[in-house]
Amino acid sequence: MFAVAERGLDRVFGQRLNPFYHLGALSFLSFWIIAASGLYLYIFFETSISGAYPSIEELTHGQWYLGGILRSLHRYASGAMVITAVLHLLREFSLDRLRGSHWYSWFTGVPLLWLLVASGISGYWLVWDQLAQFVAVISAEWLDWLPIFTDPMSRNFINAAAVSDRFFSLLAFLHIGIPLALLLLMFVHIQRMTEARSNPPRGLALGTLASFIVLSLAWPALSQAPADLDFAVGSVDLDWFYLAIYPLVDRWSPGAAWLLAAGVTTVVAILPWLPPGRRGPAAVVNLENCNGCGRCFADCPYDAVTMQPRTDGASFAEEAVVADDLCARCGICVGACPTATPFRRASELVAGIELPALTVHDLRERIQGKTEGLDGEGRVLVVSCRERPRVAESAGVVAVELPCVGMLPPPFVDFVLSRRLADGVMLAGCSDCDCRYRFGNDWMDARVAGERDPALRARVPRERLDRYWESRPARSATAARLERFREALKSLGPYQRNAAATPTREVRDGAD
Repeated sequence: MFAVAERGLDRVFGQRLNPFYHLGALSFLSFWIIAASGLYLYIFFETSISGAYPSIEELTHGQWYLGGILRSLHRYASGAMVITAVLHLLREFSLDRLRGSHWYSWFTGVPLLWLLVASGISGYWLVWDQLAQFVAVISAEWLDWLPIFTDPMSRNFINAAAVSDRFFSLLAFLHIGIPLALLLLMFVHIQRMTEARSNPPRGLALGTLASFIVLSLAWPALSQAPADLDFAVGSVDLDWFYLAIYPLVDRWSPGAAWLLAAGVTTVVAILPWLPPGRRGPAAVVNLENCNGCGRCFADCPYDAVTMQPRTDGASFAEEAVVADDLCARCGICVGACPTATPFRRASELVAGIELPALTVHDLRERIQGKTEGLDGEGRVLVVSCRERPRVAESAGVVAVELPCVGMLPPPFVDFVLSRRLADGVMLAGCSDCDCRYRFGNDWMDARVAGERDPALRARVPRERLDRYWESRPARSATAARLERFREALKSLGPYQRNAAATPTREVRDGAD
């Protein structure tokens, strides 16, 4: 379902602005909108039992041109944060991005959901309408089941006289403190990611903000009837984003609701180990071939590579060190190593950093073995990410699968073409902004463009290199893309190494 939705959104927004590729960043954006609008609302909010409801009504109707819009903006951004956070969780689960080195982000994301819900619930109390009364009474009964209070909390809501202004001061403190804790944990959540993207692209951010403003004008957020604890609430319109469990607490026993909440939370939290992911050996550093250049350190998506003082007495100042528990086994560090060149013949082909499951020597042998069977015109070697659907091989097309397309060292493209192993090379990886290992296609694009080391040599004709970035394309789309590329190669004829390189012409997203 996600694949179908993403392909549809790609056609509407393009890959760079597809909201499904920026769900985490959209959650951050929603938080900042909530914080900015909430700060203004708090200036005019009166923290008292008698003043809370009237001050909110005055903001909503007396200041409809600003206070009313900001209240609605606060409301819609809060709902959007729940939607994007839950979709982010479901999408990461559907892509199996929760095991191995991903466990930390997944595990720290679980308490984020609890803090997010708690922030929203405390906000509903402050309005002090009938919905707030319902939430306050049910919350008190729910919390009273836990042995944490000396006196039952529900006694504070027996009648209107039982609630004091100090209660609203406490609520205001909670509604500020809980979101601050949420923000802190949001940054903890992304700590193990290099260059974490907490801001969506500008176009997507502006479009999201504009949509919230339109919703705020078309369907403004309004209070329900004022709360009155001397009377029981008959019916309320619930916010199902934040208050979905409240009907269950009301109909079930509080203990059953706690059991459900705790059970779901526990299962979600331990999913990375149910069962644990199958992990091969982590990347290893071969000090005899490591010159301490730091490119693997710069390109690692998860801070698994660090640079430390040299330990083997070599003249280089530093050496790369890999943390096994942080290594994602993606091989992007191999693609960054300048010693991972297939042209080397004077000595055994061993790079400064390698994946034991697929060494650079093994990769060269695999490519040479695969391309031996290529025949006819327009011969293509496809180097693809293993997260994509497998490419259908034929007499003129063979494929080599890597953990991530960013693992391929750029000299391999030069090697394949200059040795006439194929007439062209297609690199097939995840969508822009949606690489499983975060930067595989970005780093490859930069290497091909000569903007990042190791760069693809200028002598390599870019018209013989196609980059197809789409995470889960339909097989027919991949086949059509391959056929167009083969036809272009046939018109170019056999590769002549000394021929002048022509300007780059890329085919992206299925359009010439």
